[in-house]
Amino acid sequence: MNPFIVSSGSLRKITVFALSTLLLGGCATFSKDGGFDTVMQITQDRTGKAVKTIRSDDDAASVQSSIKSLLARPLDAGDAVQIALLNNRGLQATYAELGIAEADLVQAGRLHNPGFTFGRTRQGDDVLIARTFTLNLINLITAPLAQRIEGRRFEQVKLLVANEALRVATETRRAYFEAIAAEQGIAYAKQVSLAAESGADLAHQMGRTGNWSALEQAREQAFYAEATAGVARATKASVMAREKLTRLMGLWGDDIHFQLPDRLPALPVQPLELDNAEAFALQNRLDIQAGKLETAGLAASLGLTKTTRFVNVLDLGYIRNNQTGIPPERGYELSIEIPLFDWGGARVTKAEAIYMQSVNRLAENAINARSEVRESYLGYRTAYDLARHYRDNIVPLRKKISDENLLRYNGMLIGVFELLADAREQVASVNGYIDALKDYWIAETDLQAALGGKLPNNNSTKGQ
Repeated sequence: MNPFIVSSGSLRKITVFALSTLLLGGCATFSKDGGFDTVMQITQDRTGKAVKTIRSDDDAASVQSSIKSLLARPLDAGDAVQIALLNNRGLQATYAELGIAEADLVQAGRLHNPGFTFGRTRQGDDVLIARTFTLNLINLITAPLAQRIEGRRFEQVKLLVANEALRVATETRRAYFEAIAAEQGIAYAKQVSLAAESGADLAHQMGRTGNWSALEQAREQAFYAEATAGVARATKASVMAREKLTRLMGLWGDDIHFQLPDRLPALPVQPLELDNAEAFALQNRLDIQAGKLETAGLAASLGLTKTTRFVNVLDLGYIRNNQTGIPPERGYELSIEIPLFDWGGARVTKAEAIYMQSVNRLAENAINARSEVRESYLGYRTAYDLARHYRDNIVPLRKKISDENLLRYNGMLIGVFELLADAREQVASVNGYIDALKDYWIAETDLQAALGGKLPNNNSTKGQ
């Protein structure tokens, strides 16, 4: 590219425009909160819990102090979520996305550094010194639009980071209920094993006296062996569930010995009734909001690509040449890219494809969100009805049967083996209720996530 000289009037206008834009670009600075206030407000609104970035030793000490106070008592679901939001290191790493996005925003608002060339040549006794100071005008012209694009991207990242905090909260809540149910499962598995052991011992004694056949002894021994294996499986499931919860809360060392309640929370009085759940989800889900911002940003980026389609390089330069024995030569130069071979069609086509990709993905996410709401609400209602069926019908009936069998045992109408078998069946029904109650709380957690992190206000969802 060869530079060419432009008129003084045009150069003056260009210079004034460049300086004005330069001043605007110089105003681009970092915010005080780094975008974290928005994340904190959204998370607080959806979960009722606080989030905090750990940037210094004082921050780490403050977080540890808060965690220690929570760990001093048996954790409820809210405590577990609070610890995870403060202490999950993966989530802390996600917070760094805010700094990266804001740095891009500030960078977009700042101008490219000007260029300076210096040349010194000699022709006989004469010395020629050439100096050129150049400035990228394309960067000046497109800086405001680029800054708006990055600003929209920064807002999108805030939503995505807040959405990640909600995801961690949801996973923690699920792990919390699974851990409690697993510990309850161990207790009941041990009860079954104890009953089976008593039956096996009694069968062995009666077999020795000839009052019990070898087949019946083998049945009791097999049941005892299976019950022992059940305790081992329940113990493994409990350890896995507890460790998953420990990882989500980011605990290690002595903190892993946290206490959990003995029982799951009781079933609420009434299930939640939802009206316009799909619309509520589309309005509240952060992934949908972030997708809208992304699509808007790509539309703006497409416009920028079309604007710079033909001219992508435009440099303005000031020239001063000195030669021995003659007055200095002053002037200006304007370098421009001539679109002879590349008319920018490929870049525009790529930008259009990326934009349409984003549009279709946003539509897909909206469709999936509607489906997830319907599915999760069906799972929620089914889990509620099943847990209530166990609580109101199966468990009371099993208890009534046990009471009747105990009366018959006291009247010597049935033997001890029938009584032990009935006890095992009653324990199985209680285990079924525990599983059903756990499924309800997990389904309620999934419904919260599908609706955007919180349930609509409804008094009927209050617990007992």
